[in-house]
Amino acid sequence: MLYQFLFHALLRRVDAERAHRVSLAGLRALTAVPGTSRLMGRLLGPREPELRVRALGLDFPGPLGLAAGFDKNARGVTGLTALGFGHVEIGTVTAQPQPGNPRPRLFRLVDDRAVVNRMGFNNEGSEAVARRLRAQRAGRARNPVIGVNIGKTKVVPESEAVADYVTSARRFADVADYLVVNVSSPNTPGLRDLQAAQRLRPLLGAVRRALDEAGRPDLPLLVKIAPDLADEDVDAVADLAVELGLHGIIATNTTISREGLATDPDEVAAAGAGGLSGAPLKARSLEVLRRLRARVGDRLVLVAVGGIETPEDAWARIRAGASLVQGYTGLVYGGPLWPRRVHRGLVALARSEGYASVADAVGADVDPAPSRSSA
Repeated sequence: MLYQFLFHALLRRVDAERAHRVSLAGLRALTAVPGTSRLMGRLLGPREPELRVRALGLDFPGPLGLAAGFDKNARGVTGLTALGFGHVEIGTVTAQPQPGNPRPRLFRLVDDRAVVNRMGFNNEGSEAVARRLRAQRAGRARNPVIGVNIGKTKVVPESEAVADYVTSARRFADVADYLVVNVSSPNTPGLRDLQAAQRLRPLLGAVRRALDEAGRPDLPLLVKIAPDLADEDVDAVADLAVELGLHGIIATNTTISREGLATDPDEVAAAGAGGLSGAPLKARSLEVLRRLRARVGDRLVLVAVGGIETPEDAWARIRAGASLVQGYTGLVYGGPLWPRRVHRGLVALARSEGYASVADAVGADVDPAPSRSSA
């Protein structure tokens, strides 16, 4: 493929963050040409009826969405939707603008088809991003499904974390299709400590109340967890999400583990600290997903992310209980046609296994088989 040739010949030699910035700017410029985004959507968008998903009270044209981290400031939603994603999750966005960590802070581990990032929630702040989203959505007859992922401002002490999240939740209440509380990035000091059930309870409760008070009691609220949680902590978060009436869980974020990598150890060491995404997460993310589905059944919507590269990867997550799947690193290594390839592959897999739709296969590998009465 042309993209693979260009990636290995050119893109891998360019600084990863610069390549990301240029790619997003190029996509924005392309779709600014009148009629281009509509044409791209027709060619690349999910259009087969087997791909349609009803989840979180929303209609998704396809199950594959773009994970948070790629478009932190909601600048590329139109172009990313035109590439064929069924939804786009923006962010992570914090209440206050912040520059993130010092550069370099984004690295490719090509031999592992992985990325290491320690971006540090670099974003323009929830007030500015919410204003941009509001302007983009105004007057449009049809809008893509947009999730908003919110996190803690780095300079805010942990004692004020709840208020910080609540500020962002209120700002996005009228423009988000769903809201995600991110407590699982490894790049904000102390953030992952908020995953402990006793600290997560007041945080999620306060965000839910803020959305209710903003007139959005129907706005789906999800929490995103790390793959590094112990199994008993995964269970505790699952139980808490059900207890608090959350709509779903996103599993999983990046990992701090570096075990089993094929990349030269010196190259891994040079990349340094940060969250690892991509193929190395595949097994653990699937394991966490299976555990969540066994724990909560269909009481929560599960969104799978982490190591999804192929239609078969996405299909395995769906059969393990995910109603929706997401990718980011898969796009980096798969190129702009990657969303279309995954969606087309899912259609073929559903048809080959006798499912009328992809949604009919959710949980097929985990849920107990339905009992059959004897003839």
